[in-house]
Formats: sequence, C-alpha cells, structure tokens
Amino acid sequence: MKIKRQKQAKKTISFYKYNFNFRQPFQILFDGTFCQAALKNKIQIKEQMPKYLMGEVQLCTTHCALKELETLGNQLYGAKIILQKFQVRNCPHFKSPVPASECLLSMLGDTNPHHYFVATQDRTLTAGLKKIPGVPLLYIVLNTMVLDKPSPESLQHVQAVQLGELVSPAQQQSIRSLKDEQGIGQKDGERRGKKRKRKRSNPNPLSCLKKKKKGVPTPPLKKTEQGGEKKRSRHKKQRTEGGDKTAASAVTNT
Repeated sequence: MKIKRQKQAKKTISFYKYNFNFRQPFQILFDGTFCQAALKNKIQIKEQMPKYLMGEVQLCTTHCALKELETLGNQLYGAKIILQKFQVRNCPHFKSPVPASECLLSMLGDTNPHHYFVATQDRTLTAGLKKIPGVPLLYIVLNTMVLDKPSPESLQHVQAVQLGELVSPAQQQSIRSLKDEQGIGQKDGERRGKKRKRKRSNPNPLSCLKKKKKGVPTPPLKKTEQGGEKKRSRHKKQRTEGGDKTAASAVTNT
C-alpha cells in the first residue's frame, strides 16, 4: 500500500512539473488544521514531507493562519507551536487579518503563479482550491499524508493548452522575459529611459589615417635636364704625391 501511494504521488508531481512548471524546492502553504491533524496522528512534518514528495521542500504559512490559531486559544496551542516554526510569507492582510482559508486563497490568485502546494484539512478551503488550476493539495487520511490527484479544473486547463486554446504558465513566463528584453509592454517613459548597451567594436581603420591639410599645394617634382634623363655625376680621383712626381719625370724624359 505504501509503495502504491508513493508511485501515485510521483505521478502527480510529474504532472505538475511538466504542465505547470513546478520546481524544487517545493513551497508548501500550511494552515492550522493540517498541523493539528499531524499532531494528533503523530506525523513529523519536517522529516516525512521531503521523503513523501521526493525532493527539497520549504514549509510556509501566513500571518493570518498564525493569528487564527492565537484567537482559538489553548485548544490548538500545539498546532500553533508547529506552525510558528515555518517560514512566514507576507500576505496583503497584515494590518487587518482574515480567516486562514481566505488568506491562502488570496496567496494563490487565479493561476498560482508562485507554484504553492497547499496542506489543509479545511473542506471549504479544499473546495476553493479545486477551482484554481495547478494547485497540488495535501491532506492527512488514516495517519498518512496524501497528495491529491489533479483536480478536473487542472486537467481541463492542460487539455486546453494542448489544443492551443490557452498558453501554459511556462510559455507565459518565456513571453514575459522576451518582452522585457525587447522593452515591449512598458510605458513610453520607461522605454525611453532605458538605453540599450552598445557592443564594443574595433575602430574603423580609415578613421586612424592622418588627415591631409587643406589649402597647401603639393610641391612639384624636379625635372631633370635633357628630356628627363638623369645626369651622371663623376667623382675626380685625387692623385698622390708619388704619382705626381712620376708623371713629371716622364714629361722631362720625353
């Protein structure tokens, strides 16, 4: 039975990974009802939840869920101690708290953009969660944690995406990132304010040449004598003293 439940959980997680872009660490929102059931059935949430979901998890709650347990008094004191150990995510009801079921639904919105799992025993909250596509639901049955099968709303959403009627969350995210890169969908003022970075390029080789001075005529070329033929220059050899004397004696002998 345990192996069968683990296989079903693995199949459900793969469904949300592939169709709704869920990634580790999985973020799980808890309310007081789940913590109370875990305490009653002696379930160690921090130890058993990562094993059941086969990955890293982040256990989270909201201010409204904690405030709700405080107002209920000492009857749920143990659940309050467990819930206080989890990360507290900011909700829009910090100044005026609302019931935990209403708060958790507001954290998910219409499409669960932050990819939250929700752990609860509240039937009213469960009914509301099944109307939102892409929300994995956790609850406790017979001393064991159970990951619910995908809701009909999630299955219909996936079918519509496959038929091309809707865009999947992963595709929406890629479209948003492309729009941000190109500056599409922003206001004119924001678009004008951002300057595109120019790539650093090599200088133009023509711009490195020295510029010629304007208005200065180039000097004419010197013409050679006799039709441009170059005159050959002859170097006279200097005679030595000995040579002059021999030349003089030769003249006298003649």
